[in-house]
Formats: sequence, structure tokens, C-alpha cells
Amino acid sequence: MGTPALDRKLLAILAADMVGYSKAMEADEAGTIRRLKAIRAELINPTISERHGTIIKLMGDGALVAFDSVVDAVACAAVFQNAVAARNAALPEPERIMFRVGINLGDVALVDGDVYGDGVNVAARLEHLAEPGGVVVSGTAYDHLQGKLDWPLDFAGERQVKNISRPVRMYRLRLDGKRARRRPLLAMMPRWIGPTAAAIVVLALAGGGAAWWFLQPEPLSGKPSVAVLPFEDYGGDEASGRLADGLTEDVITDLARFPEFEVVARNSTEIYKGKPVDARQVATALHVGFVLEGSIQRQSGRVRITAQLIDAKTGRHLWSENWDRPAEDVFAVQTEIAEQVANRLGGGVGLIQEAGRAAAKRKRPENLNAYDYYLLGSEKIEKLTKADDEEAIAFLNRAVELDPGLARAWVELYHAHDLMGVFGVDPEGNRKAGADVAERAVRLDPRDAEAHVVFAMSLANRGDMGRAKSEFDTALRLAPGSSEILTFYSGYAARFNDPERGAQMVDKVMRLDPNYPMWASNFFAPAYFMAGRYEDAVTMLERMTPNNYQRWTWVIRSSSLAALGRTDEAHASAMETLKQHPEVTVESMINEPGLSTVERNRFIETMPLAGFPVCAKPEALANLVKPVRLPECDAAKAKPPGQP
Repeated sequence: MGTPALDRKLLAILAADMVGYSKAMEADEAGTIRRLKAIRAELINPTISERHGTIIKLMGDGALVAFDSVVDAVACAAVFQNAVAARNAALPEPERIMFRVGINLGDVALVDGDVYGDGVNVAARLEHLAEPGGVVVSGTAYDHLQGKLDWPLDFAGERQVKNISRPVRMYRLRLDGKRARRRPLLAMMPRWIGPTAAAIVVLALAGGGAAWWFLQPEPLSGKPSVAVLPFEDYGGDEASGRLADGLTEDVITDLARFPEFEVVARNSTEIYKGKPVDARQVATALHVGFVLEGSIQRQSGRVRITAQLIDAKTGRHLWSENWDRPAEDVFAVQTEIAEQVANRLGGGVGLIQEAGRAAAKRKRPENLNAYDYYLLGSEKIEKLTKADDEEAIAFLNRAVELDPGLARAWVELYHAHDLMGVFGVDPEGNRKAGADVAERAVRLDPRDAEAHVVFAMSLANRGDMGRAKSEFDTALRLAPGSSEILTFYSGYAARFNDPERGAQMVDKVMRLDPNYPMWASNFFAPAYFMAGRYEDAVTMLERMTPNNYQRWTWVIRSSSLAALGRTDEAHASAMETLKQHPEVTVESMINEPGLSTVERNRFIETMPLAGFPVCAKPEALANLVKPVRLPECDAAKAKPPGQP
């Protein structure tokens, strides 16, 4: 007689267990039961219902839940884990209840309202491998999630689990992957597509003591992502191994500070250490667009390091570099290489962003998303012309219209409005608009160093130098090796009465990024000028053409030439300045908002040598509450009528 066929279904299975359940029960049985029931009733059960789940059974510290879709299963886990985290944040440590979750998609047998089979067992094993508060997803579940989640999944390797003969691929759901912009939890919960047929998720409730962040979907940003593979060690000794590990960690850390793209955590790339890999296969497994790989070799007292960036879609090498350094101070080498790699790949003109700009240009306008508009807008700003800047503002306004939370687009809007004011287009209106978008950027993402920089610049331009310096210092703490942060800060260091520091920052940028963009000269030239390094200031401006010059650029060029004794060139430059900006005088420059004594003295010393008029016309100072006057101008004003 044959055995009756079992009722089988291909279902999504998730498993978990409450962390520290026994200990909590021993310490406070009644309180633990009460809190667990409350969390289930207020957070977990409503989320299960919203995601179209069916509870199969409850255990003391766990549960079985049925869903029709693996997408609904993973979304359910993500939402309630973050909701529990938010709840715990307001509770003392002993009262916190937290959960682990494991998810699998497999064939299971349905018997008397229960579920059996490897599909359930794998999920239960994955739960034990999850971090407190975390979610681990099997490879089979992952394969059905591509492009359907707003939370990224990091490859966590393959593991042999109990009672399962084959290795199981694992992926960790990155619950903190969308933490750049924090909003109330209910506003952050994505609404998933309506119900589908029943799938089963085994949810063994788990807990833990980890740091918690809110998540937020970003369907419109489309940020690129990069994986840094462990640097290969060809030296074979412990010192080389430490250097390789340290360099890998430093590059990941430095790249991670760029909000322009996402960087895969090291625990997801560590599994490739010492293994021959294909960059395209790695990119597929980790769901990234770019792969950075490199090697280290120590020989005869020297260390040789190579690095290369690969476009995962094509396998094409976008960039490669090598360094040959003495090995005496390996840590200094490690820091230098990590900073150079990060600055070459990241930032406003980094290779990854350049690749994104090229891709955006190939798209039809109706297919552009918020991130594409941000990329195109930032590129237009770098052209340093009024027409390009007008286009930049249009692109960036479209970006923030599509995604109001894209902090980096607000950062670029500051630069666009600031530049428009410099071109003489409604200076006060653009200054106010710049201040508004700068403050919004730093509010949206307090961890974005450039957001603090633009806020600092807006404060400095309003004369609030104390707060401006504080914001610049915050930016530098967030990104101490960023050539962009050093660039912006260098142009303002003299306002804090430290011009030598500004010049030193420029020198450092020259080492980190010798191919610095043209717009940086607007910061480097004033920094060198204020430090009295006139030759360097003139050299900086030679990279620019006169149609890119602004009022300050003309004044600094003319004054630097005069200070170097190049009188004829200085006078010709000053005449061209006055032709384009007839309001320029020594007094008009020293009355710029927020200037330090050092800056005023530098203009007073050098501008007359170039032939600039000294005294401002009365109407130019009429709107200033306490204008700074030069003695000869005050004396001329005080003379009685008719007296020579």
C-alpha cells in the first residue's frame, strides 16, 4: 500500500529566538512575560498582519508565522526589528527585549497545521547565526529578493549547519543601510504590494544588545555601491599581513564617509581573503557596481602597493595605481595610500561619481532619477560659468523635488547659489537661499562632512565666524583625510586668523590629489595669497581662464602680481578687474563680511601696489552699520569744503 502524499508547498521560512530569555525569566519572570506579550501584541502581530502573515504557533520565546511572499517575510522582519529597537531605546537595559531572525525559502510539508522539513530546519539554523537584533537570509531566499527590497543584503559567506548536508549561503539584512535620514518610524515603513498566496516564515524571536538605527527606503536615489576586496599579501610574513589587513580596513573606512555611494562592510568581503576571485562574480554576489582590489609586496626594505578599480558590469579597469615606498614606517604608508585611494575614487570629482555622470548622460531624460540629477548638477557647477550654474540649479532642484531627503543634493545647491551670487546675480537673494539649503543639508544628514562645510561657509559669509569654525572643525573630524574638506577649509583658514594653516592644507591636497579640479583654485589661490605665498597664488590661477574669474579672483591675481614686483602685469590685471567690477576698491574689499584682521591687512598692503583705488564711494558703504574706514579716506571726508 502506498504512503499518502504529503501536502507540500514551496514557502519562505524564517527562524529566530529571544536572546537571553532564560536569564530574563530567572531575573523577572512576570515582568519578562508581560513585556514579551506587549511587544507581540503592539508591534509584531500587527506587522505580521500588515504583511499578510498567518501565525502557525507560538512558543515561550519564539513563533512560527506563515506568509505568501518571501518579500513580505523579509519586510516584516525588518520593520518589526526596527520598531522593537525604537521601543528599546527608551527603556533601561534590564527591561529591553530583542530578537534574532533567520529566513529561508524552501519546500515544506504541512501536517495538522504545523510545518516540517529542511525548509524549516535551515531557517532555524540561520536564526542562531544572526546577530542580536539582526536578520539572516538564505541564498535561496536572496535569489528571489533581487530588486524587490529597500534594504541591502550583504553576503556573509557559506556555512555548514547542523543536520543539513550542503553548505548554506547566508546574507545579512543591513537594517542600518538607510540611516542617513531619520524620520518617525511610521513614516518610514514602506507599503508593500497587496496579498498573495500563503508562504511560511518561521520566526524564532530573538534579541540582543546592539546599536539601533531607523531605516528609510530610498527608491529614487540609485546610489552606486563598491566592494573593497582584502588586499593580497605577497610578502608572506606577519608584518605584510598586518599591513594588508590594515590597508583594507582603512580604505573601507575612508570610502564609507562618502555619502555619494555605499560601501560593503568588511565582514562581507573578508570571505574572499586569500582566494582567487573574479570581480564580476563578486559584484553579483554582493550586489555592487564597482570592485576595488589590490596587493602588497615587501622586498628589500621597500613596500610595493597596487590598487585598481573595476566596473563590475563590463569588467573594465577604470583606474589603477601603484606606490613604491620605504617600509620603515608602514603605518604612515598605510595612511597615505588609503587617503589617496579614497580621494581618487570618492568625492565630488571621484571616479565612481564620474562613472555615474557618464551613465546618467546616456539615459533618456524621462528615465533620470534624483541621484542622476544630482550628478549632472554637480558637474555643471564645476564648469564655473553663469550659464552652466543656472543649469545646475535646475538639475538640483529637480533632484530634491524627486527626493527631498537627498542631503548631498542640498549641499550642491548651496554651491550653486553661492556661485550665482558671486556672478552678481541677486547676491542677497542667493546668499539667503544658500544659507537655507545649507542648514537643511546638515539637518538631513549630520554625518555628512560636506554638509557641515557648506553650513560653515554660509555662517562665515554672514559674519558668524565662531560657529563657522566649529562647523569646519566638525567636518574635518568626520573626514580628516578628505581632499574636498581640506580644500573648502583652506579658503577660510585666514578668516580664523590662521593663514599658514590654510596654505598647509593646500599643500596636503596637492599630495593627496595632484589632479585637483579647476574650481579648487578659487580656494587655493586665496589661501596662498593670505599666507603671503604670492607666487603659489598666481600659479594656482594659471589653471583657470579669465572667463572663470570672479571678483575675488581678479583682485587676488592683481595684488599677488604687484607684491611680486610684476608691476606692468599687475596694473593691466587691475584695469581689467575695474572694467568688469567698477565698484572694487581697497575699502570695498576690507568690508566684506567676516574678514579677519589678517585678511584686511593683506588687501591694504597689496591692492594699492596694483593700482586699485583706495576709498569707497559713500553709496557703497551706505548699507553697512559700522563700515571699516581707512585713515586717508576718513581724513578726506573730514576736510572742510574748498580746502585742498
